[in-house]
Amino acid sequence: MPVLEAMACGTPVVSSRAASLPEVAGDAALYFDPGSPEELAFQVERLLQSRELQVWLRKKGIGQAAKFSWQEAAGRHLALYNEFLGVN
Repeated sequence: MPVLEAMACGTPVVSSRAASLPEVAGDAALYFDPGSPEELAFQVERLLQSRELQVWLRKKGIGQAAKFSWQEAAGRHLALYNEFLGVN
């Protein structure tokens, strides 16, 4: 949730490649290997040094965050439960 919350607020995101983070952030974040502090530092420096990259990530992030909503998540869960129960 923190990645989506940051994106929804227009904050450029630098994220680990761990778990489902790349699936959530899509192409709207810069990624680093969680075992590489050097790669994290590189991505943070890259972001801090480029106003153009900051603006691009803000725009992409807002769009990516808009793809997720509690209503959609609840609707998908309900559809899945109905499918398992054989309810049309």
